Amino acid sequence: MAFTLPALPYDYSALEPNIDTQTMQIHHDKHHAAYVNNLNAALEGQSGFQNAKIEEILSNINDVPESIRQAVINNGGGHANHTMFWEIMGPNGGEPRGALAEAINKAFGDFNSFKQKVNDAGVKRFGSGWAWLVSDQGGKLQVISTANQDSPYMQGLIPILGVDVWEHAYYLKYQNRRPDYLNAWWGAVNWEAVAQRFGR
Repeated sequence: MAFTLPALPYDYSALEPNIDTQTMQIHHDKHHAAYVNNLNAALEGQSGFQNAKIEEILSNINDVPESIRQAVINNGGGHANHTMFWEIMGPNGGEPRGALAEAINKAFGDFNSFKQKVNDAGVKRFGSGWAWLVSDQGGKLQVISTANQDSPYMQGLIPILGVDVWEHAYYLKYQNRRPDYLNAWWGAVNWEAVAQRFGR
């Protein structure tokens, strides 16, 4: 079964003014679509991965033949990262509640300290990449940053929230002002969706 581009769960304009409509159209329809197409091309003829979920493939990346491994990291990571990215955003903003809020407060002190830690990871990521809230196998939360489309699954970590800091995610609206984009991005987080990921 070929991987497919998931539909956005909201209109392209739903995240205005934090993320502009044109960026959402290009990011989803062009960039994410290219990752899906290139991932399918890389895995063509690889029968062992026909029914595997992308999370399983990335979690066992060393099982992928070396000849296609980097293509799967780049494009499979791009597909997994962006699929999560669309899911955890929405026209809501606000703050986490319940068990997720308690876990964030326990791990980072309070919500503002957590936000600053994520923003800092995103600002300091040189070049392209992501800033993440992840859980280890024991349930401990931490903030990390990864380069390019590398996935936390490749480190045995479970992504709960991630923010894309590739220039294509923000440059039309924010140009070189990555900190401004990161500050605005929190207004586009769907905390119910993040909490569902945390609960799983």
